[in-house]
Amino acid sequence: MFDIKALYEAQSISDAVRLLEEHPKARILAGGSDVLIKIREGRMAGCELVSIYGLDELRGVSLDDTDALRVGPLTSFSALENDPLIRQYICVLGQAAGTVGGPQVRNIGTVGGNVCNGVPSADTASTLLAWDAQLELTGPGGMRRSTVEEFYLGPGRTDVRPGELLTCIVFPRESYENYFGWYIKYSMRNAMDIATLGCSVNVKLSADGKHLEDVRAAYGVAAPTPIRAKKAEEAFRGAEITPELPKLFAEAIQADICPRTSWRAPEDFRRHIAGELTMRALQECIRLAGERSTK
Repeated sequence: MFDIKALYEAQSISDAVRLLEEHPKARILAGGSDVLIKIREGRMAGCELVSIYGLDELRGVSLDDTDALRVGPLTSFSALENDPLIRQYICVLGQAAGTVGGPQVRNIGTVGGNVCNGVPSADTASTLLAWDAQLELTGPGGMRRSTVEEFYLGPGRTDVRPGELLTCIVFPRESYENYFGWYIKYSMRNAMDIATLGCSVNVKLSADGKHLEDVRAAYGVAAPTPIRAKKAEEAFRGAEITPELPKLFAEAIQADICPRTSWRAPEDFRRHIAGELTMRALQECIRLAGERSTK
């Protein structure tokens, strides 16, 4: 049995905002794959919940009139992995979603819940950060936008303000057009395990395919929040593509990350893994981008 004080079912986004204002201690219930576990363990016993599970307007993926890719926060990991628009434009996001938990978790868990939990190990968070995603949050004052970097305040803490809920994840056209990415998750088991470290890299090649016009790399569990390797990105933007490039870039990201020691892995091991995953992911990105440029 679940110890729940009250469950309110929102009929619309505006109704969800109203319910959250009327019940300021209530938590949002989306897929429930995390919330229900916490209630069963007693960490959220006696809580109030506002369910948004029935709001189909918060599901699915679409392109708007500016060609921005819009992802509803109630989109399940399974739906994200198999969505044709995601596969066409940001297939690495589906790739990351496919590493979450097992089939049951991926069928019920949502990308919005993964982001709003605020944990640094969230598999989709580093990819959203690497692709310059923007978050739309709707509350009593209307809609506002936040970057993923601004949204994460610390381990388990996000900038969801009173009465607010996440209503869309947006990828502007310029953040995905002609970019090619790859995500690698390192964990102790191949399934049903959280990341010891996650690495999401993407590149945009120059017209001749010989230089990195742009490179972006983001990490989970390499800092208290998902983090971008901004110093390394800046240093290698415009770099010539050589056999040594992935290794050099992997060495450079060490100045950006700050992993910690935990029972899952010590700091030096996480640093080693971050470098290895970066090198492999960048090699794959360059390969994918090069294949497309020759077609």
